[in-house]
Amino acid sequence: MKALSGVDATFLHLETAHTPMHIASLSLFDLPPGYRRDFYTEVKRELARRLHRVPILHRKLAPMPLQFANPVWVEDDAVDFDHHVQRVTLPAPGTLEQLEDCAARLHSQPLDRHRPLWQLFVIDGLQNGQVGYYLKGHHAALDGQAGVLLAQTLFDLAPRPAATRRSAAARADPGEHPGEHPGEHPGPWELAAAALRHDAGQYIKLLRHLPDVARTLGGMFGAAAQPAGQRAPGENFVLGPHTPLNVQITAERGFAAVSLPQERLRALAAQHGVTLNDIVLALCSGALRRYLAHRGGIPKKPLTAAMPISLRAADDTEYTIRATMPLVSLHTQIADPLQRLRAIHAAAGAVKAMVHRAKGVLPLDFPSIGVPWVMHTLAELCGRTHIGGVMPPLANVVISNIHGPPVPLYVAGARMSSYWPMSIVDHGLGLNITVMSYAGTMGFGFTTARAAVPDAHALTRSLEAALDELAAKSNRARPRSARAAPA
Repeated sequence: MKALSGVDATFLHLETAHTPMHIASLSLFDLPPGYRRDFYTEVKRELARRLHRVPILHRKLAPMPLQFANPVWVEDDAVDFDHHVQRVTLPAPGTLEQLEDCAARLHSQPLDRHRPLWQLFVIDGLQNGQVGYYLKGHHAALDGQAGVLLAQTLFDLAPRPAATRRSAAARADPGEHPGEHPGEHPGPWELAAAALRHDAGQYIKLLRHLPDVARTLGGMFGAAAQPAGQRAPGENFVLGPHTPLNVQITAERGFAAVSLPQERLRALAAQHGVTLNDIVLALCSGALRRYLAHRGGIPKKPLTAAMPISLRAADDTEYTIRATMPLVSLHTQIADPLQRLRAIHAAAGAVKAMVHRAKGVLPLDFPSIGVPWVMHTLAELCGRTHIGGVMPPLANVVISNIHGPPVPLYVAGARMSSYWPMSIVDHGLGLNITVMSYAGTMGFGFTTARAAVPDAHALTRSLEAALDELAAKSNRARPRSARAAPA
């Protein structure tokens, strides 16, 4: 048995039919010239071979008696690959927009709690000859950085790495794998005892660290009480304005993706003395300004973004959540893109400094007895009462920037050409922008609730326009001697 942390289990308890809590990725693969094998069959065989390397692939949830506490992870006796790995064929003509719409439909379907919490869909039928690859896993099992670890395990660094150039006999006998021999699953009393032991330990930790937590939170919120001109960190605790993005949602999802050259964004960051993450936030801010300008107008009050920040140590390879999600102002009330970038740089820097100070005391686990009832009841109540479309939003959007693999990845001999992350939306929070770097590109994934954003592709067009605007303004601000000569 392996206990879920309090943060991990939160995503289980908040899940409803309209708000599934899994994260995913959509990739495109280039098949080698003359490829005659069945890519779907090859992928399925590769996953089966690597099953023992990735805990999320072969463990499932064991619920507590009467759901009185968080469930635990146990080994699955027999992983059903016909369920977990499926094929989808797009209808003609097989455009990239059809691929995005297909991924959105798959993303709206919750995972089966009685099985390991992941699924893979190989999507063929694309008119350009590429193959789509949609992989999803529950957020209770991994966060963004854990997703990068998963990719590093499931994919190769070469079309045919040395580790896979083995004889057929060696592949046929890879050693003992989880699930090959049925194990004894814990009974009700063992589960209850495990929950009580876990909670006893968490209460001890909570009491031991309570003074540090109180001091840290007091400092964080105390900054919010300072005068407006002196509270860079505190401004991020102000509620955001109500926008068309912040409504009650249904289960229908939308998705649109775009890849931008990483070097171009890095050059802008270097020119203005800011971070790459500041550029990402500024581009998202500019895109939202353009999008909202045609849908009710740009609010006078700045939009607020929830910005996940990883707390994972460099050597931490656990498939679990190691992140916190503070708020940062997007300063959408500022029309000039360079002034807005400077304001975002100051706000994001203050938030990161605040998280760095609090990193050692932020709790990622807590007692769970009674929590499943309370949290799931609140989630269902939120869905039934439509409170998500009435309450002032704490955040208008989620923006996450993940450092991904810097080199190309391969599976079954095919090269991954594009990678776009997909994430979670919720009542009152109908847009999630997740960005991941991959092999010299920055893949922007816009996951939407269709009730909030009917056409997700309008956001990718706005993002590209925001980049052009920032680049043009930056070029005019650069000294003439430093400008590049016309091509």
